[in-house]
Amino acid sequence: MRLGIHTSIAGSIERSALKAAELGANTFQIFSSSPRQWRASAPSSASIKLLQRERDKHDLAPLVIHDNYLINLASTHENIRALSIQAFRGELERAIAIGADYLVAHPGNYKGQTLEQGILHFLEGAATAANGLNYGKLKLLIECTAGAGAQLGSKFEELHVMREYGSKMTALPIAFCLDTCHLLTSGYDVSTEAGLQKTVEEADRLLGLANIPVIHANDSKAPLGSHMDRHENIGEGYIGLDGFRRILAHPGLRNKAFILETPVDKPGDDRRNLDTLKSLCPSAPTTTKKSS
Repeated sequence: MRLGIHTSIAGSIERSALKAAELGANTFQIFSSSPRQWRASAPSSASIKLLQRERDKHDLAPLVIHDNYLINLASTHENIRALSIQAFRGELERAIAIGADYLVAHPGNYKGQTLEQGILHFLEGAATAANGLNYGKLKLLIECTAGAGAQLGSKFEELHVMREYGSKMTALPIAFCLDTCHLLTSGYDVSTEAGLQKTVEEADRLLGLANIPVIHANDSKAPLGSHMDRHENIGEGYIGLDGFRRILAHPGLRNKAFILETPVDKPGDDRRNLDTLKSLCPSAPTTTKKSS
């Protein structure tokens, strides 16, 4: 199994891979630049080479990039929309240059318009940003959301429509990233055996399990159907240890990359959450170093 964690690129981008390996991960997620600023700096070719060297050395795959939190491709605000398209193109360009496997994106907020208009604006924005790029192996993963307010993507039906129509509007490959906290708070009860089975069956029917390569593994501080996006340490929230044990053991999910986005309130929380996730697996993964 592939179990990993979101790591920081502070200092230099290759440090994110070193940190992932140090924690015992065999996959990881990063931001390609500051997630809370419109202006972004591209990593140097030298740092990208060092990152790839560390990935090869520690067998860290896949590499997932999460896009900027400010981006809202579904926005009706002209300036926000323009900035979002520009920023999203930068995310795509950096992900391609870095050699990432996946770029995870929230579909955005459709406040002030209908759901259908919001989906269309998101897809048009993504298509405009991606125009003319050579994607290589990169795939866009639309992340499910908690469904707060006018968030897009809290229902599998919405995600299904995004991929179906998106495939006609852009050559950028589109798939999905599910988040366990978002699933629970949007109404999918992944905390129980029956609820998990129903959720997986519905995801397979509407999205296709083969189109879900990455799962964000986060417990939830908020209960089922609350539409609150509040991540909690593994086993300390409404999903619980038994819930994650069932998720990790489910035959339809075991080949996914599980990546933690859990809180780091004190030193060691990141390692503790990863170790907890490993302990719940049917068979614990190991980080393998390639021989020189």
